[in-house]
Amino acid sequence: MLTMNDVIREGHPVLTTRAADVEIPLKAETKKILTQMRAFLIHSQNDEMREKYELRAGVGLAAPQINISKRMCVMYTTDESGETLHDYVMVNPKIVSHSVKETYIDTGEGCLSIDREVEGLVPRYAKVTVQTHLYDVLKDTLKEATLTLEGYVAIVFQHELDHLNGILFTERIKPVSPDIQPIQFNYEEE
Repeated sequence: MLTMNDVIREGHPVLTTRAADVEIPLKAETKKILTQMRAFLIHSQNDEMREKYELRAGVGLAAPQINISKRMCVMYTTDESGETLHDYVMVNPKIVSHSVKETYIDTGEGCLSIDREVEGLVPRYAKVTVQTHLYDVLKDTLKEATLTLEGYVAIVFQHELDHLNGILFTERIKPVSPDIQPIQFNYEEE
C-alpha cells in the first residue's frame, strides 16, 4: 500500500523531469503500480483510512510523485456538482485540443508533493480533449480512449499532466484576468 512516505516532495529532481512514455502492452509491475496509485487516492478520501495511515486527501496522483518517471497518472474525483465520479487510470495521456476559455480554482491548487501553503491562482483551460490509454484495474484491461474533460476535472487532469512534464503548479501561478470565471462548486463540503 502506498502512503505519504512514498510521495516525493518539492525539490526532488524527478518532479522537474519530463517523464518517459510507458511501454504498451503494460508489464505486470506497471499494472501493480497503477493499481496502488488508484488505491492510494481512494484511501486518502476515506476518513478512517486517511487517519489510520496519516494520508493527505488527494484527487490525482502522477507516477513521478512516487519517484517513477513514467507518463501515467490516476484521477479519482467528482466534478464540481459533486455527483459524477471521474475514475481514470491513464497511460501516456496527451491533450489533443483545448478551449480558448480558461478557468481556475478560486482557493488555489494544492499538491501532495508540496507540504506548504501556496498562495496564488493557476489559470487552466476550461475544457480539454485527451487521448490516452485507460487501464481498468478491476478488469485488467487497457484500451485507447478519447476523453472530453471540463471544469474541475479538466483542471485536475492538467495538474497531473504537468507532473508528467516536470512542472509543478507553483510555476503556473500568475495573475488571473478579471474576465476568467472560477469554477463554481455546486455542493457543500462536509
